[in-house]
Amino acid sequence: MRKLKLQMQLSLDSFCAGPDGEMDWMTHEWDDEIKQYVTDLTEPVDCIVLGRKLAEGFIPYWATVAADPDDPQYSAGRKFTDTPKVVFSRTPGLPGWDNTVLAKGTLSHEITQLKKQQGKDIIAYGGATFASALIGEGLVDELHLFINPTSIGKGLTPFTGRTGLQLVQSKAFPCGIVLLQYQPK
Repeated sequence: MRKLKLQMQLSLDSFCAGPDGEMDWMTHEWDDEIKQYVTDLTEPVDCIVLGRKLAEGFIPYWATVAADPDDPQYSAGRKFTDTPKVVFSRTPGLPGWDNTVLAKGTLSHEITQLKKQQGKDIIAYGGATFASALIGEGLVDELHLFINPTSIGKGLTPFTGRTGLQLVQSKAFPCGIVLLQYQPK
């Protein structure tokens, strides 16, 4: 069965965005080691699941990067653009993004069906609401949390209930970001 991996950046006090969705606290430039970790994390992935709000920025951004062979992130842009994506939204309709479909069933049903399909791993990117739903329904097999050395005091968090996790690894990167990889208990 395929695994669902969740990759998120969090502040030191566990917020993934400010109270109004602000992301301006992510000011640490990623170094080569963290970029390589993310490349290794996404290599065995052949499906991306996203919440609608993140998809609206994520998909067009990476399509632009993938269209420019001179962009330093061109390889990542190709990976994210070429990989099939499933967007979860309560709002009907979806822009005509390449390699993207709108999930039709419930989150639990759709993720369970994706996990049962033949293929490589699945990776989830999302904001607080989407990530919280994935975690809350016990759908995530691995959490890759990039903890930024910044505290923002209040905001949106993917952890809205009690969640038991087991540490798999931790790694401090030269840029100051710390990876915490967990799996559910």
